[in-house]
Amino acid sequence: MRWLVGWSSIAASFGTVGAVGHHGEGRTVQPVGSQLLWGDPDPLWAVGDWRPDEIRIITVATPEGAPTARLAVLGCCGATDEQLRVGLLAARGGALRHLTAWSGSYTAVVQIGRRITVAGDLAGARPVFHTPWANGTAYATAALPLADLIEAQLDIGHLAALLACPETPEALGDGTPYAGVKRIPPGHALILREGSREITGYEAVASLAVAAAQTDPVSAVEGVRDALVDAVRARLTAPRHAPETMPPDPGPVPGMGPAERRAARGAPVPGIGADLSGGSASATLALLAAGLPGLPGTVLGHGTGAGERLLAVTFNDLSTQGREDELERARVIAANPRLHHVVVAAGEEALPYASLESGPLTDEPSPSLVVAERHRRRLAAGSADHFVGHGARQVLDAHPARLADLLMDRRRRHLLRPVAALARAEGPSTHSLFVPLAVYRAARRLARTSYRTGLETAASLLPDANRDAPDLDTPAEASLASLAWSRPGPAARWLTGEALAEVSVRLQEAAVRPASVQRPGEARARAALARHAADQRILEQAAEIRSQRLHAPYLDNQVVRAARALPESLRVQPGARAAILRRVLAGAGIHDLPPGWGAPSQATSTAAGRIGLRAALPDLIALFDAPLLADAGLIEARVVRKALRAASEGEPLPLDGLAELASTELWLRRLVTRRGTCWTGTAAPRQRAVAGGVVPARRTLQP
Repeated sequence: MRWLVGWSSIAASFGTVGAVGHHGEGRTVQPVGSQLLWGDPDPLWAVGDWRPDEIRIITVATPEGAPTARLAVLGCCGATDEQLRVGLLAARGGALRHLTAWSGSYTAVVQIGRRITVAGDLAGARPVFHTPWANGTAYATAALPLADLIEAQLDIGHLAALLACPETPEALGDGTPYAGVKRIPPGHALILREGSREITGYEAVASLAVAAAQTDPVSAVEGVRDALVDAVRARLTAPRHAPETMPPDPGPVPGMGPAERRAARGAPVPGIGADLSGGSASATLALLAAGLPGLPGTVLGHGTGAGERLLAVTFNDLSTQGREDELERARVIAANPRLHHVVVAAGEEALPYASLESGPLTDEPSPSLVVAERHRRRLAAGSADHFVGHGARQVLDAHPARLADLLMDRRRRHLLRPVAALARAEGPSTHSLFVPLAVYRAARRLARTSYRTGLETAASLLPDANRDAPDLDTPAEASLASLAWSRPGPAARWLTGEALAEVSVRLQEAAVRPASVQRPGEARARAALARHAADQRILEQAAEIRSQRLHAPYLDNQVVRAARALPESLRVQPGARAAILRRVLAGAGIHDLPPGWGAPSQATSTAAGRIGLRAALPDLIALFDAPLLADAGLIEARVVRKALRAASEGEPLPLDGLAELASTELWLRRLVTRRGTCWTGTAAPRQRAVAGGVVPARRTLQP
C-alpha cells in the first residue's frame, strides 16, 4: 500500500520550524516508513514502496536558492520535466486543470508559498482525504492514516449509507468510514492556506438549460484512441523494474514449470504484461501494448522493447462453464507473435469467498474483498507492470439513465435501438412486448423529474427497501430500476429499518441543499464510475503482489475526458463499447480480431459467485454468527444467515448485496483486531483508529 500524507497549519502553532513534523513545542510525529519530500512548516511524505521514478519533484527557486514554488507528482505520469515546469507555472496562476491533463495515473501536490493544492482525479481511483488536525488540516491519499492521526472512531452512519445507496453521492456525502475524515469529490482539488481549507472543482459543469454541443462521432472516437494510446505509451516508456528479491526457487517440482514456481512464491515476472480475458477491454490494452508503434529501442519500432514480448495472462476458471468462446478468443488473439500467452487455471481454491481468513487490511470496505484471492492468483502470474481492463464498462458504456438525457434534448429516435435490444434480451414472451413502452415511460418520467423531487422520492421509498425488494434478474428490470435519481443498493434489503431510516434522512437533507445539478443520466454515470474506481483502488490493496504495479488506463484522466466527449446517441447503442474499441484498434493499425470479439461475459461471474457462496457457506455462516454489523444495528444476523442459505440453494437473490455485507463484516473484523499504527514519534497518537472492542451503540466502535 502506497500513499502520501502532509499537512498545513498555522506556523505559530508549531515549535521550532525546521524539525520535521512538529505537533506542539518540542514534540514530533511522522508516518512509519516514510520518505520526506519537503519539510516544515508544511511537510509532505511519501509512504510505502514507491519506485524512484514514481516520485518527481519540480522546484522554482529565488536567485538566493530559496524555493518559491514546488510540484510533487507521485505515480505514473507521462509528462516531461519541462511540461511539469509549465504546469507548475500555470498552477501559480490558478489554472489547476493543467495539473490533471497529463497522461498516466498520478497525484499532483503544489506548494506555492504557504498555499498547498492537492488535485484529485476525475474517476476517483486516486482520491484525496483531509481532516482537521493541530490547528490546521492534514491530508493524505488514504483515509486510514488520517484516522490513526486523529484517533477516529467508526462512522456507522456512513457504513449504513455505503450499504444502502452505494452509487448515490448524496447519501455518502464527503464522509468516510472514519468519523472526522473527509473525502474530496472526483474532479475537485483541495486548497490549503495556513490551515484553512477550500475544495474547488476544476472541470466545467454542463448547463441544464442548453444542450451541450455534440462532438462529431468520428473525431470523438479519435480522441478516445489518442488518449488510450498516450496512456499505454506512458507506462511503456517508464523505466523497467525487476521484482525485489523473493524466496529462492525450490528447484524442479513435478508438474510445475518456472512460471508456476515463481507465481507460487508470489513474485511477478519482470517486464510488461496484461490481462487477456477475451473481452474487448483487456484485449485492446494487450494489443496496443504489444504493437504500439514508435517506441524507442524496439524492433522495427514495434513491441514493448527490444526482443521483449508482452506477457498476456488469461484466467481459466475450472469451476464454471460457459467461458469456452471467451477462452478461444483469447487464444486466437494470443497467436500474435508479440504476445507470450500464459493460462492460469484454478478450481475451487480461486472461487469468490475463498480464503476469507487471510488478506491485508484495506483502507475502506469494498465488495472486492471477497474476490481478492481470485484476482491474486491471476496477478501472481503477471508482470511487474501489468495492464488491466477495469473501468472500461463504466467509462465507455452508457448508463441506462442517459436515455432521459436524450429525451431532454428531444432525440427520441435514438431510443429505438437500445429499447429494442432490451426487448430482445427478455426473450420471446408476452412481457417483452411491453418493455419498449415501459422503458420509454420511465425515461420520460426521469427527464421530467427535478433533482430535489427525485431525491425526496427516493428518501420516502428507502425505509421500505427491505420489504418485498424485487429481484433484478433481467436486463430490462435492471434498466428500469436505474432510471431514477437514486435507487437502493443490492444490500439494502437486508438492512434494519432504523439504518434505512437514517440514510433516508441523509437523502432528505441533501435534497434541500444547493448543488450544481447535472443531467440525470450524466450524474448517475459519474456516480457509477466513482463507485467502480473506489472498488478498483481497494482491490489493488487487497490483491497486492509485492513489486507489482497494476495499470488501469481506462480510469486515467485523459481517457475519462475523451470518453465524456462521446455523443450520447453513440454511447446508448447496443454494443457501443466493443464498436468504439474496434475503431480504436483500427486507428492503431490492428484489424484482425476473432469472431465474437466484444461479446458480453457477465453471466459467468454471476455463476462463479453462486458456486463460491455454496462452497464457503459454513465459513460465511460462522462470519455472521455474531457479526459486528449486527452490534452496530445495521443488520439482523438471523436474517442474513437465512439469506445466505437460501442463495446457496439457488433462490434468486442479489449476490452482489450478500458480497457487500460479507466484505463489510470482514473489513470490520480486520480493523478492530489490527496491530500497530501508521505514526511514530514522541507526539504520536496513543491509540490507533478503532483499536478494538465491541459495538455498544449505533454510532461508535469504542476501543
